[in-house]
Amino acid sequence: MTKKLVIIPTYNERENIEAIINAVFELPRSLEILIIDDNSPDGTAQIIKTLQSQFPKRLHLLERSGKLGLGTAYLTGFKWAIKNQYDFIFEMDADFSHDPKDLIRLHDACVEEGADLAIGSRYISGVNVVNWPMGRVLMSYFASVYVRFITGMKIKDTTAGFKCYRRKVLETIKLDKVRLKGYAFQIEMKFTTWKYGFKIVEVPIIFTDRQQGTSKMSGGIFNEAVWGVIKMKISSWFKKYEV
Repeated sequence: MTKKLVIIPTYNERENIEAIINAVFELPRSLEILIIDDNSPDGTAQIIKTLQSQFPKRLHLLERSGKLGLGTAYLTGFKWAIKNQYDFIFEMDADFSHDPKDLIRLHDACVEEGADLAIGSRYISGVNVVNWPMGRVLMSYFASVYVRFITGMKIKDTTAGFKCYRRKVLETIKLDKVRLKGYAFQIEMKFTTWKYGFKIVEVPIIFTDRQQGTSKMSGGIFNEAVWGVIKMKISSWFKKYEV
């Protein structure tokens, strides 16, 4: 039986965390969850610890000392997943912007279509974003256009954070050498996966902005993506991508 892990980074998600955990565990798949909490002052971790008694072998928690960034949270989770031999590793937000039911579609894209990386894509079939201000929609959409132009990738949603990896992808990527964080971390992971020649499939999803809690997006994250992508592309000229 394959082992499947959903990694969810959290910072101040007490309004959402119990509901998202229950929604994942209600799915007709034997999914486990790993929460990476960055010392949320609102007590997110305490809620998770309470729920662990209800889901003792399916709900896992790693607590970090402070707000260390989305990219480092996922890297921590990836290393934990590799160490514990999970076959499929998912990334998902805690705030219901990603529909938990779409985890099944991402998993099926790997199992049935042979994808090594399945991406929940907002832009593969038009622009499928709900409740975002138009400025943010345009910023996100044209960020993906910019990334495709610089990198040569054909991926429509280059900044997507809703994904499913086969373990062999994460074992191949040199995780300690991933440099970008936040928005740009998602780009670097896709770019590296693509450079290694793994099969990438985009699965159309509808992205709905959070109803509870506060967005973690900032201008600094976007600026890192703009300049980080250029540096990433240039550095790739001097690397060998051999599986």
